[in-house]
Amino acid sequence: MRPFGYERATDPQAATALVADSTEAVYLAGGTNLVDLMKLGVTEPALLVDITRLPYDTVEHRPDGGVLIGALVPGSRLAGDPGVRERFPALAEALLSGASGQLRTVATTGGNLLQRTRCVYFQDVTKPCNKRRPETGCSAVQGLHRDLAVLGTSDFCVASHPSDMAVAMAALDAVVHLRRVDGSSRAVPLNDFYLLPGDTPHRETVLQPGDLITGVELPPPPEGAAMSYRKVRDRWSYAFALVSVAAVVATGADGTLREIRLGLGGVGTRPWRAREAERLLTGRQPTEERLREAARAEFASARPLPQNAFKIDLAVDVITAAVRGLVGGEPR
Repeated sequence: MRPFGYERATDPQAATALVADSTEAVYLAGGTNLVDLMKLGVTEPALLVDITRLPYDTVEHRPDGGVLIGALVPGSRLAGDPGVRERFPALAEALLSGASGQLRTVATTGGNLLQRTRCVYFQDVTKPCNKRRPETGCSAVQGLHRDLAVLGTSDFCVASHPSDMAVAMAALDAVVHLRRVDGSSRAVPLNDFYLLPGDTPHRETVLQPGDLITGVELPPPPEGAAMSYRKVRDRWSYAFALVSVAAVVATGADGTLREIRLGLGGVGTRPWRAREAERLLTGRQPTEERLREAARAEFASARPLPQNAFKIDLAVDVITAAVRGLVGGEPR
């Protein structure tokens, strides 16, 4: 392992200044992903800036029904928060479906948003990977890609985003709060926070040097909405999604979908908001045929590879089941 320095930040200004002053400095919170990557040699920071003592570890429920989640709130506490479980059950379900109980007590909300792909070629420093080392090639395209993305991919990268939490937050219209190096703040909708790989897959988010995630805000859910998170994986626990769906559904008195939001995981290079499927379903009766047609339309631009083409049919099934479960078409 490459030797590295360690600094414990005492205030946000000191933290952002330390990271902005060096291209080889990174923030350290729970470290559940960062430390793994350091052990593998995927990332070799010269300086770790410990931010665990900064004042971003609270869950603040707003009078309007929204919530502001501090970036340092661990997954276990967020999943167990009574207000979150009551008003945002899809988020609690997503958190509980990810990692292990031990990891959830350490992994933070901000770190969850920034976790890196589990593509085997990204994690293997002996193999070419444009995300790890730009312009070296994508080994996954001709190699193992069963678990990787079919939406948002490019010739340079087909890696899938691993987060469960971020998929639920995408469906909940989350907004990421940032602190800039100059002390100013910035709010970025989660669905604008992540970048598509294009020809620069090493650039994953809109973060600029020194930017610090301070929290994530969820607006009030739609009135009368039901929501859930469904995850299909190779084993029941401690496995990343092949396909996951966060569904938020509000129906009108006539049974039509007054509002529907769908976040998809396992299929995209970022947490994927299914805008086309939502457009086709809003204001319509959620029949199984219509749900399947809308779900399949979302994948019109997909670029499946031989080993992961099955994800499209699987996603259509999971989207249909998730929505029908919420509108009474079948038991949840």
